[in-house]
Amino acid sequence: MKQLAILLISLTILSSCSTSKKIVKIEPQVQEFIEEVETQSLKRKVAIGRFSNETQYAKGVFYVKENDPMSKQAGDILATKLVMSDKFILLERQDLEKIEEELAISGSEGLQKIGADYLIIGSITEFGRKTVGDVDVFSRSKTQTVQAGVSIRLVDVSTGQIIYSEEAKGEAETTNTTSFGLGERTGYDATLADKAISAAISKLVENIINNCMNRPWKSYFLSYDENGIIISGGKSQGLEIGQIYSVVQKGKKVKNPQTGMMIELPGENVGKIKINFTGGETPQNEFSLVSFTEGDINQNELSNYYIKEIK
Repeated sequence: MKQLAILLISLTILSSCSTSKKIVKIEPQVQEFIEEVETQSLKRKVAIGRFSNETQYAKGVFYVKENDPMSKQAGDILATKLVMSDKFILLERQDLEKIEEELAISGSEGLQKIGADYLIIGSITEFGRKTVGDVDVFSRSKTQTVQAGVSIRLVDVSTGQIIYSEEAKGEAETTNTTSFGLGERTGYDATLADKAISAAISKLVENIINNCMNRPWKSYFLSYDENGIIISGGKSQGLEIGQIYSVVQKGKKVKNPQTGMMIELPGENVGKIKINFTGGETPQNEFSLVSFTEGDINQNELSNYYIKEIK
């Protein structure tokens, strides 16, 4: 019996010495927003105006605003997630100068600038890291945790009004456990910062999509003469041959004395058009040929009308 007891204790010690556990966790758990819809949605034009770093780190003596990897990283993560949603035409703004430089080098024509429907302005408002250790008789563990807070504003370019504003927080942590001094020991994990910022931004993406997509898609008349009726927008925005859209005459604009903003009163539906042809290669030069199925407009006052989707 004494020999059996010694054998069991030895097996237990050997089993404990071989234990090494590393756990990486991202809190809160974030599920990427993917809307599975069979019908094609009309894409809105969105630009990321800026992403700044408003944390204590950005207030240091040696901080250089033009070379801040954290704010650039946050902007890139947001841009990637918006593109992956396949709901937007994302317009470059942060590195616009580099694009213009390349065009100048290649001798190409100047950049065809296109206006966005919505502008996103964001900042990193919180960032912190902590390491906690736990030591027992036969084992020890170390947990690294990074927390990040991200704030964004979604602006309707046509009015300058903020239509959505929110702050979200993300957390990422890694835990390493060793027993009897054996097993893998984890050093400084720099990837946790990426994961925490990504987790915070992921929580905001769905709300950005919903706020943009819940507002009516609009297009405008480019020309109306003997050669046909042409409107802006084409395949990249989701326009297809045979689709029907409403034509609206703009309502009267009045100034709100309380806010000082100009308000456009609801317009009047004056007809419907059908898409007959789509052309162009990029969002900048895309167009569609249309014909009226109902009603008509004043050909000399094209700016007084716009086209919107029928819901």
